[in-house]
Amino acid sequence: MRFQGTALAALLLFASTAAWAEDGDAARGTALYKQRCAVCHGLDGGGGQGPALQGVLGRKAGEVQFGYSRALRQSGLTWDVDTLERYLAKPQSTVPGTTMVVATANAKERADVIAFLATLKPVAAAAPTAPAAQSSAAPAQVGKLLEGRAAFGDFRADAPGVRRHITVDALPAPYETQSARNPSRVVEPAADAMPRVPDGFKIEKFAENLAAPRILRTAPNGDIFVAETAAGRVKILRGTGKAEKIEVFASGLEGPFGIAFYPASNPRFVYVAEVNRVVRFAYKEGDLKASGKPEIIVPQLSPTSGGHTTRDLVFSKDGTRMFVSVGSASNVSPGGDAKSGDALRAWEASRAIGAAYGDEEKRADVLVFDVDGKNGKIFAAGIRNCVGLAVHPSSGDVWCSTNERDGLGDDLVPDYVTRVKEGGFYGWPWFYLGAHEDPRHAGARPDLKDKITVPDVLLQSHSASLGMVFYDGASFPAAYRGDGFAALHGSWNRALRTGYKVIRVRTRDGVPTGEYEDFLTGLVINDREVWARPVGLTVAKDGSLLVSEDGNGTIWRVSYRGAAR
Repeated sequence: MRFQGTALAALLLFASTAAWAEDGDAARGTALYKQRCAVCHGLDGGGGQGPALQGVLGRKAGEVQFGYSRALRQSGLTWDVDTLERYLAKPQSTVPGTTMVVATANAKERADVIAFLATLKPVAAAAPTAPAAQSSAAPAQVGKLLEGRAAFGDFRADAPGVRRHITVDALPAPYETQSARNPSRVVEPAADAMPRVPDGFKIEKFAENLAAPRILRTAPNGDIFVAETAAGRVKILRGTGKAEKIEVFASGLEGPFGIAFYPASNPRFVYVAEVNRVVRFAYKEGDLKASGKPEIIVPQLSPTSGGHTTRDLVFSKDGTRMFVSVGSASNVSPGGDAKSGDALRAWEASRAIGAAYGDEEKRADVLVFDVDGKNGKIFAAGIRNCVGLAVHPSSGDVWCSTNERDGLGDDLVPDYVTRVKEGGFYGWPWFYLGAHEDPRHAGARPDLKDKITVPDVLLQSHSASLGMVFYDGASFPAAYRGDGFAALHGSWNRALRTGYKVIRVRTRDGVPTGEYEDFLTGLVINDREVWARPVGLTVAKDGSLLVSEDGNGTIWRVSYRGAAR
């Protein structure tokens, strides 16, 4: 009977899939998938920011190796055609709390994508690897500066106080190692699990059981705004030491991420960057709920919205300009047919040096607008995915926390944190870190080779640097003031796992030294499993540092136990 039931289920799935394939066009679905889905889910085993979809039809949700949200891990779903249709149409309605942001509103496009997915055959599962023992070598590196290739390493060399300085001359050649697909699996933390922080600091939970919290911002009155991006809402957390009150400030948003207050003191508006627009809500200090509907400030950031979907938002120090980061639609595509000659010169003259085109128009850029959303233009180009934006409190420089490209090997290309130069071109997709040509675009744009701005602080490759903040509080030791913090979400395109930590970015008089230092670690269990993935950072009004993680929905509070010095 068990065999008959299984066979019947398989026949029903086959019949349902076949019927759907007749309704959908797999060829059109292939094009849609490449444009909107492949940057996360990959194709032919690539990708890694989302789970592999080969053989997804008939598979249980959360079954393959990947860092799924708690909501999806516990959903109990099986991906049949009807479930995929509902999930693609409204991910959050189907699985509340999922980290899937991109919905496909058009029913015909959903049918086409599902028809394409039906053509993908399951891939053989990789042989399991034995869990890696935690290394006892990491503490011995505390305080020591790791340079050159010694700075690459993996999670076993991480510990609070470990310092790194990665330089361009230490980079390996492309494909020196095979490009890996090694996503982590997020598991429930042990009851007493807590990240490691430097001696003298204390870490505790500020809030928990949130729906994949991402960007954090501190309002002038001390309220903490948090973007629950996949849930389409912004919440407010109020409390000292712990979130004692949690309210939904605004909901019904499309992938909210960046949040900013304007003006900086006594703000009248809360700005929110969605997947492809910027809105603002009327606000007065102490509001726990938006008083009305959002006003649309920028109706469209770019012609396309697939691929990387996080958009951060900050205002200049003088309050006259609004910066918005827009990540690329793909891993490393220039976006369409190559331009040359007069057409290329005209394109760049009207946009920026190195500006991509086609599906990548106004992507992989930092855009700048007036505060009312007018007079938008490209501020800097060729920045593959500037997930986090921050403004240095003394210099006023705009900084990016950036995910670089995948597919060139374990130690290429380093992610980076950098000051963003107006008019600068940072290389993507043709070059990286100066005149290093991406072999996938060999000979395509020799005119750009000597026009590339090299980023300030190079990070371990594939660490996935997301949110960042500068420390402007008064409770940490004085040496921290003006330094940056960045949240490293963690690698998938690396055989040896890296990231999954918070780093301190060292500066001197507002200028980066090129070094960074592990600040919060201990989130990796072994080669396969992690229990948290950091995303957002903010300095609370009391000077503590708050850190969000979207694996299990927690916000931590890090405070200094000694007197500031």
